[in-house]
Amino acid sequence: MASETPDFTIGIEEEYLLVDRETLALAVAPTGLMEACKSELEDQVSPEFLQCQIEIGTHVCASVGAARDDLRKLRASVARQADAFGLAPIAASCHPFSAWRDQHHTNKERYNDLRRDLGGVARRLLISGMHVHIGLPDPEDRIDVMNQLTYFLPHLLAMSASSPFWQGEDSGLASYRLTIFDNLPRTGLPPKFWSWSEYQRSVDAIVDIGLIEDASKIWWDLRPSARFPTIEARICDVSPRMEDTLTLAALVQSLTRFLWRLKGQNRRWRVYDNFLLAENRWHAMRYGMSNGLIDLGQRRLVPFEVLVEEMIGLVAEDAEALGCLAEVERARKIVAGGNSADRQRQVFRDSIEAEAPIDEALRDVVRHLIGEFHADL
Repeated sequence: MASETPDFTIGIEEEYLLVDRETLALAVAPTGLMEACKSELEDQVSPEFLQCQIEIGTHVCASVGAARDDLRKLRASVARQADAFGLAPIAASCHPFSAWRDQHHTNKERYNDLRRDLGGVARRLLISGMHVHIGLPDPEDRIDVMNQLTYFLPHLLAMSASSPFWQGEDSGLASYRLTIFDNLPRTGLPPKFWSWSEYQRSVDAIVDIGLIEDASKIWWDLRPSARFPTIEARICDVSPRMEDTLTLAALVQSLTRFLWRLKGQNRRWRVYDNFLLAENRWHAMRYGMSNGLIDLGQRRLVPFEVLVEEMIGLVAEDAEALGCLAEVERARKIVAGGNSADRQRQVFRDSIEAEAPIDEALRDVVRHLIGEFHADL
């Protein structure tokens, strides 16, 4: 008998940075802010590793449309509550100028343990990301799809890149965030596993030794969730614009359904060695969408607009079945208008050309990010 088609439910987690509305530097989340957010949003909001961060998570949603409604509520609530304390959230993976040395981690058992276990590496984690969960009840399907979906992770990163600045300087990268995150153990592209039992044996090996307590301490770019029957894409920078977040989430959902559907046709996407996939990952980190990506089948760099058209064509049937074809096709708008890293750099250049000092140009970038956070609400 053919396998029953999963629902491919979707959940989105985002991490925001909090800035002072006057200085535009990072600011500590006051206890009152977290209490107000908790009162309104309950367990959908929580403090993050650093005191200047806040994390939100949608409910399990049946569609991208439902996720939009939930995410809009969450973003609007955090923005409203933060404003009452003279703060504003930004959804960018690095703050343009605030220094990591000035930030402190949240006094919570989980984060205290993380700080102890990771040593000085943890102090530099002034980064925010976006995670997308897609429901896949069968654990064997989760492993099978993970092996194939890894090919598309650089494409998602390139579109989401929002961290060009670090400590007040242009890093030269579209996504500087991953250079920080990759210093942690158990990060980067997921290894290849050929069954759920093989994956579980590998996880159990380091759990049994006592190196980690469970699979939640595995932070690959894509992983089977440690808490839910989902596959979790973690490659993306967080997007300033909510609609960009939803486009990326729709692509993850549609790609998951597409790759799952291939199995029923006795087909699959070609699985490449991580050595080759890592080259594309680096290319996306460095250039975003501006220099294309490697088509590993053709063995050449292909313009990103061509790759996006091919990806839309691959998943159109699945996106239509999931009710998110409009969001998937909106990827063309991201390519045409640039990712957040492109827009931040343009704001900075415009300010410098208007003879603003560098410090003020960086503050203009933060003002831009505040505006983008509110744009789709």
